[in-house]
Amino acid sequence: MTTAQPMAAARTGRVAPIAGEITLGDGLLGRWQRRNREATLPHGIEQLEVSGVLDNLRRLVGESDAPFRGLVFADSDLHKTLEAVAWELGHAEDERLRAFYEEAVALLARVQEDDGYLDSAFQRPDREKERWSDVTNGHELYCAGHLIQASVAAKRALDDDRLLAIATRIADLLVRRFGGPDAQGYPGHPEVEYALVELSRLTGRGDYLELAKAFIDRRGSGWLGRGGFGPIYYQDDTPVRETAIMRGHAVRALYLNSGVADVYLETGDETLLEPLTTQWDDMVTKRSYLTGGTGSRHKDEAFGDAYELPSERAYAETCAGIAAMHWAWRMYVATGDLSYGDFFETALYNVVADGISEDGTSFFYSNPLQLRPDHTTAQQEATACRLDWYYCACCPPNLMRTFASIEGYIAAARGDELQLVQFTRGRIEAQLDSGRTVLEIDTDYPVDGRVAIRVIEGFVGGDLALRIPGWASGRRIAVDGQAAPAEVRDGAVRLPGALAAGTLIELELDLTPQVLVADPHVDAVRGSVAVRRGPIVYCAEQSDNGVDVDRVALDPSQPVTAGDASTPLGPVLEASAHAQPESDRLYRPWRPRTGAPGEHGEPLTVRLRPYATWGNGEPGAMRVWIPAVG
Repeated sequence: MTTAQPMAAARTGRVAPIAGEITLGDGLLGRWQRRNREATLPHGIEQLEVSGVLDNLRRLVGESDAPFRGLVFADSDLHKTLEAVAWELGHAEDERLRAFYEEAVALLARVQEDDGYLDSAFQRPDREKERWSDVTNGHELYCAGHLIQASVAAKRALDDDRLLAIATRIADLLVRRFGGPDAQGYPGHPEVEYALVELSRLTGRGDYLELAKAFIDRRGSGWLGRGGFGPIYYQDDTPVRETAIMRGHAVRALYLNSGVADVYLETGDETLLEPLTTQWDDMVTKRSYLTGGTGSRHKDEAFGDAYELPSERAYAETCAGIAAMHWAWRMYVATGDLSYGDFFETALYNVVADGISEDGTSFFYSNPLQLRPDHTTAQQEATACRLDWYYCACCPPNLMRTFASIEGYIAAARGDELQLVQFTRGRIEAQLDSGRTVLEIDTDYPVDGRVAIRVIEGFVGGDLALRIPGWASGRRIAVDGQAAPAEVRDGAVRLPGALAAGTLIELELDLTPQVLVADPHVDAVRGSVAVRRGPIVYCAEQSDNGVDVDRVALDPSQPVTAGDASTPLGPVLEASAHAQPESDRLYRPWRPRTGAPGEHGEPLTVRLRPYATWGNGEPGAMRVWIPAVG
């Protein structure tokens, strides 16, 4: 079995990927990865046929007479799926996945032109534009980036050079076309930047890194805005080093910053890290949802103003959640601060997990925090229920490659210290600077807050760092049954010498449900509360409750308790509430409350389920933020 390593060691990184193997057990992440392998990937491969993605390539070599179908960046759906399949074949062989992989790689090799160009939307005889004539909206560089990332996965997981040969020919073409001091142009949709950096790490080629750096240095001239939706949409209104706020198309912004972080990690250019830190703080304090979602505007799929976070109009695209995880991981690698793992965790268990059904074969594109009972839309991406695929199908294959490589984000190393960033059942075998260590982790996290770590093999002087989530108001740590100091620094508790063979480390995090309020600047949810248990955000779904959930007012003075029902992400909770009286008037005069019995409406118990589990039955109303009795 091969551990997926989506990101290699960086020159200036404070931490590095595990030199060894991480195997997921039968915990939540292991089950999600198995679901991805057994259900989601076969479904996605079938959809590549149905949607025409594969035929778009076959027609170029006379193997299909079907017309071109899909959006101009449809090739990227194949590339992301190929990346996921490569990671999964690295875990274990599978006849169906192998057959798809072999066919797809051979097809791409047949389609690639002599100079390295490969993009079915621009190779077709009936194309509307010539290659490289629309780097603002043509997505050629975006598609190339995803193919490069698939090739990196194929090399690392399978030691297969065939896809890498295709990708390096494309990258060489990009260097010739866009490299050098006199060249112009940069991607309308960022993504190729951190693909090029990863290719540079794999091959040792400095020209790939230089091109990624050039794309970032050129950005901010306003050049992209002349051919599309305006410079802010493309993050082209200010130079990267002068940017302080998150703005424009959310996925583009997050992919861009992931690429900037990767260039920083290879060059050590501190003028890149400072704006990244500023923008990160701007995002997490002013422009992100409780679920880890980003992008509050359906128009342009964009970040909004500071504190503009409406629940029912949240776009919170699944791809943006994944992109935020990519950026969070790179900020952790750059700084060594494990608290960046908190946002990674929040996004993973909420907005990203919400993007896929429990059976793994249908998806949400946008992930609102409220759905009204009469919700209708003409926009496919904003439906009230998950769909089995999308015309713009960027999210499903993005989920596939995320779950196929999720073990690559569990832990990292720094010298003789192993850092455990995410908690799940599994086994870690790692070679640190002074010795080898093997850990077995037993936990039902995040359903249960107990984590047991047994050192099967270790060495004197090996240290362990455990991320302590920012939500954890209570925690207990014991080493071989003795209480250990629990001082948190840079998001972690450090346990010197804990990697000696035979050591048992026990961590217990308090998962008592918390009732939360938002910053008062968030007008959309003022006067409302939300419930979180550990990293899991909860919601009220109509199918769980006999009363209209839009009439419910929760009583935050009463404890929230676990009910009898359970979900894969934790128990269904029960909270004291009132059903607010019906009214036949949209607006009515304000009157002071008297405190009279029944004034708040009929008392009741409202049932709350993990947000990521809603929408697996009949569509119905849902809300995360619930008005508070007051």
